[in-house]
Amino acid sequence: MARTAVIVIGGGPPDRRVRNHLPDDATVIAADSGFDHAVSLGLPVELLVGDLDSISAEGREQAISAGVTILRDRPDKDFTDTELGIEAALARGAHHIIVVTGGPDPGDSRLDHELGTLLALARPGLSAVEVEAWWGPTHLRVAHGPADLELTAPAGSLLSLLPVHGPAEGVTTTGLRFPLRDETLPAGSSRGVSNELTTTSASVALVAGTLLIVQPELLGGLQ
Repeated sequence: MARTAVIVIGGGPPDRRVRNHLPDDATVIAADSGFDHAVSLGLPVELLVGDLDSISAEGREQAISAGVTILRDRPDKDFTDTELGIEAALARGAHHIIVVTGGPDPGDSRLDHELGTLLALARPGLSAVEVEAWWGPTHLRVAHGPADLELTAPAGSLLSLLPVHGPAEGVTTTGLRFPLRDETLPAGSSRGVSNELTTTSASVALVAGTLLIVQPELLGGLQ
């Protein structure tokens, strides 16, 4: 399979501009109602996973008629549909995972689901995999130390560094208004929230731990 897997999950409708930032040769996996969102973006779904409790009836029929491989799980499963999508991508040899969602569904917002998804994307077991997500117009990247990431965005763009699953140690940045130099961000710390790029490129490095690197509204500044 392709080295990259795009996993389209539930929530609100994705920002349509995200289609321009997804590789054409990726394997596309839909998690339940993510199938409907994938279709709206014109993405060719190869695999549909989940308990299928939120996909539309039209989407289910379309998946069957198109010959999409369907891995249906029971409703009382131990994992979320997103995690099933991640496991399916790993089983197919993906080394780069891109999750796509519109974020909260205005008609059925579930904060617990959103937090669970974010924590799952940053879990230590994915340290050997490049993981990113488009959450509406927001872009997220996961960095497991040791790591050194380059970021590109318009000058003045916001960027937040959120330590999860424990402290992020030896955090050093360049190109940001409020620099960090070999510092430790305790888990749950808001020290890295609402920083700002001073040029069109920046870097974030860390020695150990895990960071969620969040660029709010990035799609609004990209072509």
